[in-house]
Amino acid sequence: MIDARSEFTARAAKRILVFDGGYGTAIQNYKLSEEDYRGDLDLKLDQKGNNDLLSITRPDVISAIHDAYLDAGADMIETNTFSGTKISMADYGCEHLVRDLNVVSAELARASCERAEAKDGKRRFVAGSIGPTNKTLSLSPDVNDPGFREIDYDYLLGVYREQCDALIEGGVDFLLIETIFDTLNAKCAAMAAQQSAEASGRDVPLMISMTITDMAGRNLSGHTVEAFWAAIRHVKPLTIGLNCSFGADLLRPHLAALSKQADALVMAYPNAGLPNDLGEYDEMPEQTAGLIEQWLDDGLINIVGGCCGTTPDHIEEIAKTVSDRAPRDIPDAQTTTRLAGLEPFVMAA
Repeated sequence: MIDARSEFTARAAKRILVFDGGYGTAIQNYKLSEEDYRGDLDLKLDQKGNNDLLSITRPDVISAIHDAYLDAGADMIETNTFSGTKISMADYGCEHLVRDLNVVSAELARASCERAEAKDGKRRFVAGSIGPTNKTLSLSPDVNDPGFREIDYDYLLGVYREQCDALIEGGVDFLLIETIFDTLNAKCAAMAAQQSAEASGRDVPLMISMTITDMAGRNLSGHTVEAFWAAIRHVKPLTIGLNCSFGADLLRPHLAALSKQADALVMAYPNAGLPNDLGEYDEMPEQTAGLIEQWLDDGLINIVGGCCGTTPDHIEEIAKTVSDRAPRDIPDAQTTTRLAGLEPFVMAA
């Protein structure tokens, strides 16, 4: 079989590829009890809301969500591991389950892809989801002590490495570092991912996706999308992009800025608009797809999907919208280096 990087890149050169949508929304629709989350595991803390654990205790739910997104037209799905690190699992007393839940989640996503492939012979891809932790390397949680950090770089590197190792063991094609609010955390995760791939002996390309935390287009550590790309481009990600934060309309100018700068495939997956007063998303699939169509008119994307509030219906509408549209042209590295102001300084004669 052709390796995932080559096949994915070749396919993305011909058409806009489709990613999946939100998992939190889909899981909420099942109205699961705490017992559903806990299963037969002997755990001391309440597990309701521990969505990653469902890969072990309710694999039928996670597989059904994967299948629904693939049936809707997704070329790639992500693993149910957004919070699958030791730091995040500590909130539920599940640190000891990190390896198992990541391996199983990757296997579930792979099995769903194989079922879809058996129907039409078209390869689907699995991205191992590596979400943000609630610890940051760039900012102090104590306003009275700006230099304080709850963790250090080496510790976080080990945390990410544990997740990456397990996702690769489970059979993912890519490692997706997503919803990045701290650029230094992202650099740490990227190093862990590269170390894991090297140790496995496999080519496991990186996908990187930043989240914006204010209308000025910066993440929590203060980087604009252009600055973020300048800080992360050295890891040579297969895709770079934006997710979460806003709907497709408010994300558009920031996506345009990134698309102009990046000599990589651009992947974006917005929320279904902004949440209402109850924290729910009201934007209908046709609305989301219509807003994304404006991205297509501007030639901004190579891969597109959905984040919070999006459903298989949203992905189906998005897939229809992009089906006959040309993908973004990737600028050459020399052009993007010049645009980013990273050209080497040369003394005048």
